[in-house]
Amino acid sequence: MAQDIRELFKNERVTGQAMPENHQERFLEKLDKALPKSKPQSFNWFGMAASIVVLLGLSYGAFTYFSHGPVEPDKQLASTTTTKTLGDVSPGLKKVEDYYLASINFELSKIKYTPETKEVFDGYIAQIETLNKEYERLSLELTEVGPTELTINALIDNLKLRLNLLYRLKEQLQELNKTGLESQSV
Repeated sequence: MAQDIRELFKNERVTGQAMPENHQERFLEKLDKALPKSKPQSFNWFGMAASIVVLLGLSYGAFTYFSHGPVEPDKQLASTTTTKTLGDVSPGLKKVEDYYLASINFELSKIKYTPETKEVFDGYIAQIETLNKEYERLSLELTEVGPTELTINALIDNLKLRLNLLYRLKEQLQELNKTGLESQSV
């Protein structure tokens, strides 16, 4: 049953008939009846509401940005990233760091604080606090720059120095206690 369309056109004679004069108008009328024109669209409230929401969001964002000012790069880095420690560099360095921190905490727990030793104790604690701040600065440098031999050695030396300060504090407190006991017995 299938026929070749080319054969049908060969057999068909082309006539020079012209289209009726009102053919196009009749076609458009039939098209309008079949597919009526849509109603003119009313005002689009949803689009307007969405535009207002976007405008308010951008206004709020601009207000908060300009009222607080731009964030300084150092503050932004400190607030968005956590500082690295020796343990983040390698497991071996984590063991070293843990050893020194545990030793420092242990020595601090063994020290007896008395009113007579307050001045010596406070002096050493101030030095240790300075070293703690330096350790935090070095940790921040480790985070920003990455692990370098100088930074890692400085972090380890800082821990050693804090522990040595606690050993010296312990020795001085023992000497003060001995001299205090000797003066009481005389």
